[in-house]
Order: sequence, then C-alpha cells, then structure tokens
Amino acid sequence: MRRAMGTFASGVTIVSGIDDGEPVGFACQSFASVSLDPPLVLFCADHRGRAWPRIRKSGRFNVSVLGEDQGDICARFGSSRGEKFGGLVWHESVWGTPLFDDGLLRVHCEVADVHVAGDHDVVIGRVLAIDGPDEANRPMIFFRGKFGVDNNEPDAPAPDAWGRGDRWG
Repeated sequence: MRRAMGTFASGVTIVSGIDDGEPVGFACQSFASVSLDPPLVLFCADHRGRAWPRIRKSGRFNVSVLGEDQGDICARFGSSRGEKFGGLVWHESVWGTPLFDDGLLRVHCEVADVHVAGDHDVVIGRVLAIDGPDEANRPMIFFRGKFGVDNNEPDAPAPDAWGRGDRWG
C-alpha cells in the first residue's frame, strides 16, 4: 500500500503547537482543505506520535506549507531524533502557536473535531487566520519516496525516518 499510495504526489507541511510553554511539531503530508464555509482543514496524525497528543491538549495548531528549498526543516521535523526547535528561528503567534518566518503558507487553527481512523487520528481544524500565500516560490512535493517530481537525478531518498516506522504526530 505504501508504494501504491506513493504515486499520489502531496505537499509537505509542518503541524506545530505549544504545550506547557514548549513548541512541538511534526512533518505531515496528509493535509487538505475541507470546507470554505465554515473554513475547515484536516490533517492526519499517527496515534503513536509524540507531538500530536501535546498539540491536541493545547487545542490550537498551525500548519506551515513548506517550499521546495526547505528540505532542512522537513528533515528536522520528519525525524524522531533531535530537538525539532533547537536552534531554529521561530516566534509565537497571537494564537499561541509557533511560527517560522519562511514557508509558502501558514494556516492558524483550533482543533474542532478528531476522528479515529485505523492507526491515525483525522483532525479537523477550524481556521482562525491564514498568512500567505507566497506565490513566488514552489512547494515541496513528496512523490514515490523522494522530494520533487521533475528531479532527473538518481533517487535521493527521503530522510531515513520519512514514513518508515517513525511515529509522526
């Protein structure tokens, strides 16, 4: 199933929040718009992830859509190792969520509903505000286990933890 679903190209995002004064987040490729009226989005998070339960507890999150030049951020948040926010420039939004200065789009949300779906939660977020979009840059795309769809170089695999047993969310 992983290989088959890998033929569906998706954007890459960082879902983040603040819990007990500490920023938390994870890389997520399952993000979509749900409704314009009311404005709703969704993302999916693994039940076994460490960041999602903390974001859920806080009740608010933001989704940062990554640009194709943000591989370093993707690798940082797509791994279970290391400090995700260590040495990273960010600030707290008026909604109490961490913000990065770069990215194509930032969607500020509060948790509206959570649905259990197999080994993941489908999280519905009520959109509070949107920053962007940055129309001058191209998005980061994940396709067939690598980043980009027009890359003619030999396959450069995603970070070791990208979808291979790492517990996103």
